[in-house]
Amino acid sequence: MKEDRAHDSPPPSPAAADDMPRPVMGLREAVAIIVGIVIGAGIFKAPAMVADMSGSAPWMFGAWVLGGLISLVGALCYAELATAWPHAGGDYHFLQRAYGRPVSLLFAWARLSVITTGSIALLAFVFGDYMTAVLPLPVGSTGLSAALYAALSVIGLSAVNLLGVRAGTRAQVWLTLAEIAGLLLIVAAALTLAGTPAPAAPPPAGAGGAPSVAAFGMAMVFVLLTYGGWNEAAYISAELREPRRNMVRALVLSILAITLLYCVVNWAYWSGLGLEGMGRSSAIAADLLQVAFGPAGEATISVLIAVTALTSINATMIVGARTSYALGRDWPALRRLGRWDAARGTPSSALRVQCLAALALVLVGAATGSGFRAMVEFTAPVFWLFFLLTGIALFVLRRKEPHAERPFRVPLYPLLPLLFCAVCAYMLWSSLSYVSSQSIGALNAAWISVAVLAVGLVLVLLLRPHPAPLPPSSRPHPQPPSPRS
Repeated sequence: MKEDRAHDSPPPSPAAADDMPRPVMGLREAVAIIVGIVIGAGIFKAPAMVADMSGSAPWMFGAWVLGGLISLVGALCYAELATAWPHAGGDYHFLQRAYGRPVSLLFAWARLSVITTGSIALLAFVFGDYMTAVLPLPVGSTGLSAALYAALSVIGLSAVNLLGVRAGTRAQVWLTLAEIAGLLLIVAAALTLAGTPAPAAPPPAGAGGAPSVAAFGMAMVFVLLTYGGWNEAAYISAELREPRRNMVRALVLSILAITLLYCVVNWAYWSGLGLEGMGRSSAIAADLLQVAFGPAGEATISVLIAVTALTSINATMIVGARTSYALGRDWPALRRLGRWDAARGTPSSALRVQCLAALALVLVGAATGSGFRAMVEFTAPVFWLFFLLTGIALFVLRRKEPHAERPFRVPLYPLLPLLFCAVCAYMLWSSLSYVSSQSIGALNAAWISVAVLAVGLVLVLLLRPHPAPLPPSSRPHPQPPSPRS
C-alpha cells in the first residue's frame, strides 16, 4: 500500500478517505457479478440462431469456444488497465486518462441514459413477462402485469443495493448460484432424454457442411453478444481486495466458467433437440424442457429466465452506479452524484438516480412496447464505439504513461490487443449495418445513436469550464490503507 500511495499527493484525510470506495469485495463476489452480468436471457435464444447459421455441430461448438477465447483476450486487455488504474469509474476512467474529459463525459452520459439504465429496464421487462406467464398480477392485462413486475424488480433490487455493498453482493452470489442451477437443469433435461432420438425436422440452410464466411460471421455476432458484459468487472476494481491479483483471476475464472457453461448448455440443446431442431426453434430452452418434463417444463423455464433476469439486473445495478459516482467526483456541477455512503459502502446518490432513470424507461417501455426495445437495441453502435475506444486506450496509455506501474501486462502485446480491437471494430460495423437498415416510423434508426451522442456533446459544452484538473497519480481517488497496512 505504501508504494501505491507514494505517487499520490496529498494523502487523503481520514474523513475524506471514508468518502470513497474501499476494498471490501472478494474474489467470489467479483466472479458472481461478472457471471451474473454475462449470463442473461441470450443463452435461451442465441443458440437457436447460432445453430441455424453454423450448419454443423462442430462449427456450432467451435463458435461458442471461439467466443470464449475472444472474450478472454479482451479480459486480458482489461486486466492490464484495471490493475494499473483501479477505479470505480472503470471504462470511464480509462477513457479519461487516454483521451481527456470530454470523451469520458460522453461515455458516462451514454451509460446513464441508455446503455446501463436501458439494459436494466429491458431485463426488468424480461422478468415481468416471464413472471406474468407463471403468476399474473390481478391488474386486468398481461401488459400491465409485466410492467408492474418490471417496476417492482427495479425498486426492490435498488433498495437491496442501497442497504450496502455487502447486501448487494450477497444477493448477487445467491442469485448467480440459482442461475447456474437453472442452467444445469437444462443439462439434466438432456440427460433425461439420453437415448431418445431427437425429433426429425427440416435441416436449416447450409446444414451438413462448413458455413459461409458471412453466415459464420453473423453467428459470431450472436455468440459475442451472449458473452457481453465481462468488461463490467473494471467498475469494481477499486472495491476489490488485492486487485492486482484478484482482478486477473476474477476475469479469467469467470470467462472460463461461462465458456464451459455455454458449451455444456449447447450440448444439452443439441443432444435433446438435434441441430435441426435447434435451428428451427423459437424458444429453444422451453422446447427442450417441454420434451423432457412435459407441460411443467414451460413453467420451469419461465421461472428460470425470470431468475436469470434478476441476476443480471442486480449485477448491472452494482457496476452501473459506479460510473455515475465517478462522474460526480470529477465534475463539480454533478457533485451530488459523487456522494459515497461510507457506512454502507455504496454510491447512494448514483444508485437513486439510476433507479429513477430505469423506472422512467420502464414507463416508456410500458407506453411504447417494442419501440422501446428497438430504441435500446439501436444504440448498440454507441456501446461498441466506446468499447473500441477502450481497447485503443491500452495502446494510448502505454505510450502516454509509459512509467506507470502495471502489475499485469497483456501477453503477446501488441497482437492480442490488436485482435481485441479488430473484433470490436467488426461488431461496431455490424451494429451500424443493422441499424442503418432499420427504421422507427419514417426515421432511420441510426439517428437514435446520433441523438444520444449529440445530447452528450451539449453536456460537454455546458460543463467543460468547470472540472478540476486530473490528478497526476495512477489512482485519482487513492484508497485508504487496509487495517493490515
